[in-house]
Amino acid sequence: MRGQRSYQEDAAATCPGDATFAWEDTALVPPHGQLLAVLADGMGGHAGGAEASKTVCRAFLESCAAAGHEDTPGRLVTALSAANEQISRRVTVNPELSGMGTTLIGAVFGDEGLEWVSVGDSPLYLIRRDEIALLNEDHSLAPALDRLAAEGTISEHAAKSDPRRHMLRSAITGEEIELVDVSKKPLALVAEDLVILASDGIHTIDEGEILRVANGYLADGPESVARALIRAVESQRDPYQDNTTVVVVQPRG
Repeated sequence: MRGQRSYQEDAAATCPGDATFAWEDTALVPPHGQLLAVLADGMGGHAGGAEASKTVCRAFLESCAAAGHEDTPGRLVTALSAANEQISRRVTVNPELSGMGTTLIGAVFGDEGLEWVSVGDSPLYLIRRDEIALLNEDHSLAPALDRLAAEGTISEHAAKSDPRRHMLRSAITGEEIELVDVSKKPLALVAEDLVILASDGIHTIDEGEILRVANGYLADGPESVARALIRAVESQRDPYQDNTTVVVVQPRG
C-alpha cells in the first residue's frame, strides 16, 4: 500500500517466495529448510528511500541464505552488517544518495522457531489466539514519550501528538548502527500462530484492531490476513497515511 505518497519507500521479500521489487537472484536456498523474511521502510526521498529499502532487502537475504558455519544469531548479525555495508557502497558510488537510510526486520523461521534482528521502528508482532505481542524493540522516540506520559511528566495526548514521535534513534545508513535488536533465543511457534512484519504505516490502526482483523481472517490463510490488514489501514482514510507493507507468516501445523 502506497498511502498518500506518490512513491513507495517500503520493500519486502521472503526466501523462498516473492519480493515487492524486481530481484534477479530468486534461486537462493536457505539452509535446513528455513524460511527467511525481510522488510524495510526506506527514508531519504523518492530515490533514496526506495533504493535503500530494496538494497538492504537484497543484501540481507543473500547474506543470510549463505549459511557458512555461523549459528542463526550470527547469520542475522552478519546479514545486517552486509546490508549496512551495501548502503555505504551505494552512497560512495552515487553521492546524490547521501542521507538515504532504512529500517529493517530480518527473520528466520526454522525448526526451533523464530529468530530475528531489527533496526528502527518497523514492528514485528506475534498473534497467538486472543493475544498480540510486539516482539522487537521500537527505536523511535515513541517509547520515550510514552514513558514520560506514564510518569505523568506529560499528558497522554501530548505524547501521542508530539511531532518527534516518529523520529528514529537508529537506522541503517551505511554508518555505525546505534541500536540493534537481536532475539536472545528462538521463539517456539505453534499451529495457528501468526507472525507479522510491517512498516510503521500499520500504526494507523491499534494493536486491538490488528488482532481482531488477523483472527477474523486466520482460517483463510496468511495472504488473506495481509490483505485484510491493508484494507483496515485504508479504511481509516488518514490524509497523511504513510506507506504500509505487511508480511504475514503462519507456521505449518
